[in-house]
Amino acid sequence: MSRNATIERSTTETEIDVKLAIDGAGVSKIGTGVGFFDHMLTLFARHGFFDLEISARGDLQVDGHHTVEDVGICLGQAFDQALGDRKGITRYGAVILPMDEALATVSIDISGRPFLAYNLDMSDSHIGGFGTDLAHEFFQAFVNNAGITLHVRMQAGTNPHHIIESVFKGFGKAMDRATSLDSRITGIHSTKGII
Repeated sequence: MSRNATIERSTTETEIDVKLAIDGAGVSKIGTGVGFFDHMLTLFARHGFFDLEISARGDLQVDGHHTVEDVGICLGQAFDQALGDRKGITRYGAVILPMDEALATVSIDISGRPFLAYNLDMSDSHIGGFGTDLAHEFFQAFVNNAGITLHVRMQAGTNPHHIIESVFKGFGKAMDRATSLDSRITGIHSTKGII
């Protein structure tokens, strides 16, 4: 079973191309024009063992908002497409991940119900050209388009780089667990029979 997807999206603000292989080796080629965001997506792919290519061209002369949000839309659509009917997937994944002084909990349910619970408040911070509030925009766009429930909780941390890095690494690992196939599961892992 091939769990791959290709998504192309073009608007007046951005042009995004995403190629995803869920059952990969963590190899990535990321180019969004937002350096710190590229770094976070690379970590996501590496720690989730997803093969991922993302090419984005956006109106960065305005700011990074449209690019970051639209990448979230496309990556969410790619996971939705690649997971297909969801048969045999574990469905749930949770990770508590440290990055120096930062500690993040990331929990996922591939439920078909988009929901984001997110308690990071770093609206006044910037890392390079990346406004840290854009992380929330990325995750909101992702869950809306992937149809997942995602809880992100910062338990400790003072350095914005470390905090966001712990979240993206945890996101990769939790998605890997939630999307993994389990031979004990026949059909959909739900008493309803659907997701």
